[in-house]
Amino acid sequence: MYVLFEDAGKFLAGRILTQADASLQVELDSGKRVKVKAAHALIPFDKPAPAELLKAGALLAAEIDLNLAWEFASDDEFGFADLAREYFDPGQAPSPVQQAGALMALYEAPHYFRRAGKGRFKKAPAEILQQALAAIEKRKQVAAQIDSWAGELAAGACPAPIADQLYRILFKPDKNSPEYKAVVLAAQQTRKSPLDLLQQAGAIASAYQFHWRRFLFENFPKGVDFPAAQAPAVGQDLPLAQVQAFSIDDSSTTEIDDALSVQGLGSGTVTLGIHIAAPGLAIRSDSAVDVIGRARLSTVYMPGHKLTMLPDAVVQAYTLQAGRPCPAVSLYVTFDEGTLEVRSSQTRLERVPIAENLRHDQLDAVFGEAFFQAPAQPDDPAWGAELRWLHRLALQLKAGREQVRGKPENFSRPDYTFRLDNPAGSEPEGQETVSISVRVRGAPLDLIVAEAMILANKTWGQWLAELGVPGIYRSQASMAPGVKVRMSTRALPHAGLGVPAYAWSTSPLRRYVDLVNQWQIIACAQHGATAALAAPFKPKDTQLLAIISAFDAAYTAYNSYQASIERYWTLRHLQQNGTTELRATVIKDELVRADDLPLVLPAVGAQGLARGASVRVKLGQIDEIMLHVSATVIEHLDPAAGQASGELIDEDDFEGGESELAAGPISIAVDVADAQSEAGPDAAAPAPQ
Repeated sequence: MYVLFEDAGKFLAGRILTQADASLQVELDSGKRVKVKAAHALIPFDKPAPAELLKAGALLAAEIDLNLAWEFASDDEFGFADLAREYFDPGQAPSPVQQAGALMALYEAPHYFRRAGKGRFKKAPAEILQQALAAIEKRKQVAAQIDSWAGELAAGACPAPIADQLYRILFKPDKNSPEYKAVVLAAQQTRKSPLDLLQQAGAIASAYQFHWRRFLFENFPKGVDFPAAQAPAVGQDLPLAQVQAFSIDDSSTTEIDDALSVQGLGSGTVTLGIHIAAPGLAIRSDSAVDVIGRARLSTVYMPGHKLTMLPDAVVQAYTLQAGRPCPAVSLYVTFDEGTLEVRSSQTRLERVPIAENLRHDQLDAVFGEAFFQAPAQPDDPAWGAELRWLHRLALQLKAGREQVRGKPENFSRPDYTFRLDNPAGSEPEGQETVSISVRVRGAPLDLIVAEAMILANKTWGQWLAELGVPGIYRSQASMAPGVKVRMSTRALPHAGLGVPAYAWSTSPLRRYVDLVNQWQIIACAQHGATAALAAPFKPKDTQLLAIISAFDAAYTAYNSYQASIERYWTLRHLQQNGTTELRATVIKDELVRADDLPLVLPAVGAQGLARGASVRVKLGQIDEIMLHVSATVIEHLDPAAGQASGELIDEDDFEGGESELAAGPISIAVDVADAQSEAGPDAAAPAPQ
């Protein structure tokens, strides 16, 4: 006697050795003996042999018309033998093979029949069955579509639905979507990486657009257009400052946040005015314009283009444009003209006449080191006297910070300026001619602006803390390796800058945290000792922590993109100029830094060379998608030349240059296995304009 039984969802059959009320001992064809509960024994039979029954039953199950079986089945609960009797030969006892076929068919068709117990079933309602059949048919169609798309990709063509979902598939995929599954399947079939596969299929026509669209997809999924918003007017009751202020920016700057004024030269007491654009006097927290700024959090900079934090109409309403008095939050610091000792400071809310917008790129050659080292001349250019005094003050302020800092700030590496030949205001296409020029870090005009802004951020940060008004601070516990700059609501020292407190407050048109701090500073200027009660953000306000978290994430993403896209244009510059060799300096391990370009790259042959060694390298193939280029050392140059001495490379200088590697190889979120189962310290240099 044999028996067919169920064990862990599988049907087995064997010879009965012993039988009791509750269980049986069964020997399988393999010789293995198993104990089977009596309730699991479904079909006792004498013939055919167990293996033949299972084989014949499976063949018969595949031939059963499930629609017909569903029609024959009772509306009440029934057993598989009952269905076999009605389906095969009504009125006759079904054979063991027929029973086995019916059992297997019922078991494998849960959309037609649900299980009600061992060998017991109940047919699905007609409405549920139709829905299930429709879903099955849809899955078949989707599977066929996946196969079709995978075939097209493997053949070198990209289906439109996959092209439309390119960035979602690569970076934030829905792993259940047919587009994603098609890419995975095609990658498996062709044994190519998803990125190579899609590139060869024509989905990525432009490397620049690939980087740009990826950035927009990850950071601006709803697009970069601003909603309609009007700039609120600033009250006309602000007093008019009795100064003539000037700004110092690049020619492409539209968000002019800061300007300077100097009064009292030659009198023994000189007053420096640091004037900051004051959108905070008009824009209110939670207003329509504030919602826009808080959503974007910062201006995004890139060669030849930028995405401003605020709409242009709003920016133009508050920017410190020459030829008009502009609302400003002004910090006046009075110095002894001879010793440059601070005598007093005061903050005012006022309208400041902006006499001129000076431009770096037009005046750097005029106001260079030679100008400031030479004595004053009767024919000095306009603002010459003011700038001479400001440069003297900047050197004094810098020296004071460096004494606290414990070592000089390192300006051994230059800053680089990227310029494209695209029309002003237009979005680059990626094929423009790029020029890369050098600006020495710590140039006189840069130093003047940077030290003035550090002075303002330090002074206002300390003032907020003294009045018990919370602000957003940047701090650095020490200059030990690995100690990073942090943002918090506590006024803590910034070791990298050598100041006791540092609150970004001087760029409210370009950074949201500066706007938040400006609201708090305005409350201090208006209410004095009671400012903590009137400020928009109160002590321990959780909104400030949320702003810090959101800003930190956005600012990091924006800076990473800027570094990546600058690396793209650097690689384009190499190609446009036919550059095949570079002079470089070893920085560590196999990495070298180009001496005349903002480019860090791996170089074969640099292993074991001393840090600071000067070499010439031959460039390999450039990959604009992965932003990768490698090199081979072909010559060891005079270590005394250029930046050859390791003593000339400062730790801060090296860590700040890591951004020149961009983010390394692009990380793709497509997992082929699925188918099988502060870039640098707060340096004393202006932010990019």
